[in-house]
Amino acid sequence: MQSDPEILITAGRVRGRWRTAADGSRSAAFLGIPFAEPPVGERRFGAPVRVAAWEGTRDAGAFGATAQRGDPGITLIPEPSIPGDGTLNVNVFTPDPGAAGLPVLVWIHGGGFFSGSPASPWYDGRAFARDGVVTVTVSYRLGVDGFGHIDGAPSNRGVRDWLAALEWVQENIAAFGGDPARVTIAGQSAGGGAVLTLLGMPSAQHLFHRVWSLSAALGDVEPERARALTAAIAAAAGVSADRDGFASIPEERLLALQKQATAIDPKAAAQMLAAGLALGPEIDGELLPRATGASFAAGVGADKPLVLGTTDDEFTMIFARAARAMRWVPRSIVLGRLGLERRRRRAYLAANRDVAAHGTARVAGRYLTDRMFREKNVQLADARGAAPTWMYRFSWPSGRFGFAEHCLDVPFFFDCLDAEGIAPLAGDAPPPQLADAVHADAVAFVAGGDPGWTRWSAAQAARIYDVPVTERVGAYASVAPLR
Repeated sequence: MQSDPEILITAGRVRGRWRTAADGSRSAAFLGIPFAEPPVGERRFGAPVRVAAWEGTRDAGAFGATAQRGDPGITLIPEPSIPGDGTLNVNVFTPDPGAAGLPVLVWIHGGGFFSGSPASPWYDGRAFARDGVVTVTVSYRLGVDGFGHIDGAPSNRGVRDWLAALEWVQENIAAFGGDPARVTIAGQSAGGGAVLTLLGMPSAQHLFHRVWSLSAALGDVEPERARALTAAIAAAAGVSADRDGFASIPEERLLALQKQATAIDPKAAAQMLAAGLALGPEIDGELLPRATGASFAAGVGADKPLVLGTTDDEFTMIFARAARAMRWVPRSIVLGRLGLERRRRRAYLAANRDVAAHGTARVAGRYLTDRMFREKNVQLADARGAAPTWMYRFSWPSGRFGFAEHCLDVPFFFDCLDAEGIAPLAGDAPPPQLADAVHADAVAFVAGGDPGWTRWSAAQAARIYDVPVTERVGAYASVAPLR
């Protein structure tokens, strides 16, 4: 019987586990490796502190602690919470620790910047390892701890955690068979926004080389909005809106107040669209000197290839329960309540006839999807000008919901349709050939090649992930009436 794999990294020796997949492919997993000291006590609300070296061999056979404390259930991705203080850790999945020069994928999980877990079975790097890619999944501080604007504390602590994890990758990934000069960062939802934030950060450019963004929920929180959120939470807790005040709030109480302050109310969707996120990476004038689109337009990250896209109906599930009641409400009126100007409604409905045929709730969901995701992706791709950029749409309708909802593309990207929790999101028979295609494109890109379709340009050509997979010119024409 082969012994567990052991390797030496900068902080000490770690012991992982060999694993054999159903297809017979073998890989190694090293879980819960700390890249920074636990962010508790005096280190809470501070910048990440480099982990101290340890003696002996540290066991890396189980996931480390997560910043998420109890899954709030905002997505259908199974994302377990693991107790403990050492939440700043990484998980590494490698085809062979003895290899050299393998491409590296660093995954940043989503969850609205206040939830999510790198320990999800959907984020397992087994399939990427099978195809010669080293995968790293990253844990980072969430919610107010990671992103709240707190006087006396460094800004964007969650962003600083991403940077510290990427620094760890640069220093250590060669020990796992990876090449620090071939690092692709990727993520979905808040994670998709995270990698775009990093791509637009001048100070982060040396830490990665390619970017794949799925369904990006981009932060770019204005300072005034960030201050207003933490001021409201502090007032509700009866403390000052500074580091000492927040440190005095018990964790469970702070999580409850945070949940209340960030709850999405479908009736207030128009206000949400106008205001944007209140919790996430903040334009602080330091790490984030300006909005991501402005950074792209200024040429930041232009040397790095980027793939970005969304599912077709990210937010349609919000209106699912109200679909029967909404069927009697004229589509134009609903669009008006969601904030679309009267002069644009007819053109928008005409450009989305296929969706309008399914009812008012579907139109409302598509409009929110366009405003929050698809329109912004087009703007960001255009801002990059001639920089190498590819766009896609994940259009395959879920066998469970009948449309391509938020998170549906994740198990196709990771080629893990046999993982737990797939049926409630995708139905009982999601097409394996589509997973093969999405995953193969991702592997090709991470390995340093072209993802397999025409670059973004004025013609708006994009990959359409459906059965069959196609390419379409004018793929984002349906959002044109919003611009």
